[in-house]
Amino acid sequence: MPGASVFPQLEALLPFVTKPIQYVGGELNSTIKDWDTCDVRWALMYPDAYEVGLPNQGSMILYEVLNEQEGILAERTYAVWPDLEKLMRENHVPQFTVDAHRAVGDFDLLGLSFSTELGYTNMLTALDLAGIPMHAIDRGIDDPIVVAGGHAAFNPEPISRFVDAAVLGDGEEAVLMISAIVRQWKSEGRPGGREEVLLRLAETGSVYIPAFYDVDYHDDGRIRRVTANQTRAPWRVSKHTVMNLDEWPFPKKPLVPLAETVHERMSVEIFRGCTRGCRFCQAGMITRPVRERSITGIGEMVKAGLEATGYEEVGLLSLSSADHSEIAEVAKDLADRYEGTQTGLSLPSTRVDAFNVDLANELTRNGRRSGLTFAPEGGSERIRKVINKMVTEEDLIRTVTTAYANGWRQVKLYFMCGLPTETDEDVLQIAEVAKRVIEAGREASGMKDIRCTVSIGGFVPKPHTPFQWAAQLDHE
Repeated sequence: MPGASVFPQLEALLPFVTKPIQYVGGELNSTIKDWDTCDVRWALMYPDAYEVGLPNQGSMILYEVLNEQEGILAERTYAVWPDLEKLMRENHVPQFTVDAHRAVGDFDLLGLSFSTELGYTNMLTALDLAGIPMHAIDRGIDDPIVVAGGHAAFNPEPISRFVDAAVLGDGEEAVLMISAIVRQWKSEGRPGGREEVLLRLAETGSVYIPAFYDVDYHDDGRIRRVTANQTRAPWRVSKHTVMNLDEWPFPKKPLVPLAETVHERMSVEIFRGCTRGCRFCQAGMITRPVRERSITGIGEMVKAGLEATGYEEVGLLSLSSADHSEIAEVAKDLADRYEGTQTGLSLPSTRVDAFNVDLANELTRNGRRSGLTFAPEGGSERIRKVINKMVTEEDLIRTVTTAYANGWRQVKLYFMCGLPTETDEDVLQIAEVAKRVIEAGREASGMKDIRCTVSIGGFVPKPHTPFQWAAQLDHE
């Protein structure tokens, strides 16, 4: 029976797997709707483990946007760990949602949000577990429409054989548009089968349907041209851009996980986009233009989120939060409002040239000073110029000296290795920079108990960036 729970079969397997709580569901602010009263049903997947996927802001927003609509149902599914995957295959338990534990194959649509390309293979595992044909061409009218979104779907060609559709850009308006088209098609008796509903999605000009386009390649693997093979398919597909963030104050009631996750806090997105133009950064290129949420909007979201969750930390999220044109006023307003409470405020990694001690003091007015995070990215000034990260070593030393002098004792620095034109000397400079930071911190604070944590990630060339054709270093 479509929409039936598979929990009785799943429950018998849970004593034999690690962290079974991640598969149980029932989180605070989760939603379960009646299957029969809804005519459009989404399974939303962040293709990674529960502890990574649940706090993902994008997935949480879409989950709430859809469930607010009458007649639309959205449930969540995540990648299962290998121990449960093995047992599910042995006991014929399909990929399931954590909300009502329904089989993913029963839904009208399977929406996947890809933050990185690492999620591609988890998608394939989920499709296989769900009993959904792996290749889009093999799916029938009763199989879910597989829709890809997120930053790693901006070039959908690597997964074009496996997804039915791809949405570029912001998802809030897109999922409602897709839902309306699917609802209309179903109400008409599903005329023309699966191809017809995909053609209707394509005709909007804002959903890419890989089956309706032929892609030719140069000998070196670059795309030569993309041409429509259906007269109803437009020659260009547009990106979705939500221009007024205050009209979309989601999530209003963030999910509170049952198991430990990578982010234990309530988060508010204070703006989208970035103008910095770092040459390796896909997010900075594809999320333009910059759109800010108002001070009032931010304050209302923080208030509602804290009341709905009970969290004691609020993260002010964006690609570079200190670049918000009114960040000082935002920080002061929130610090005034929550002074004397247990509520802490935090920013993600901050640009060296955007750091301001007054701002940092406002964010830590209640006494929490867990540390500051900066992202110089390159060890040498030469490599930073290559990647368009126009920050000098003196800028960095001056910034951390100011931080240490004002009471901070811990600084974290993010770097990358494997960047185009990089030499061994550029990499060795990372250690020299860290050494100088520690020396400057001890001198500024007059103390030795300071810490400088260095995090180094490998460069991965991303589509739609100036470095998209720069080869990634191999294992040698």
